[in-house]
Amino acid sequence: MSSTSLRFGAERSHPLPRAGPDARFTESHVNSVVAVLVGYGYPRLDVPADRAALESALAAFLYTPMENDM
Repeated sequence: MSSTSLRFGAERSHPLPRAGPDARFTESHVNSVVAVLVGYGYPRLDVPADRAALESALAAFLYTPMENDM
């Protein structure tokens, strides 16, 4: 069975509604994701623009946009 068929029909749990800042979404949280990526052989994120892009991508995956973000 393919991974696509396993996911077919399953409801998504993300993005989460976002009404404001989430205390769980911290620099430490982003650093943990960076560590996992590096652990799997991806290049380090030493350039601030790369870290900012990762943080934006995580936020986009995790949260629906706030009204004033649109």
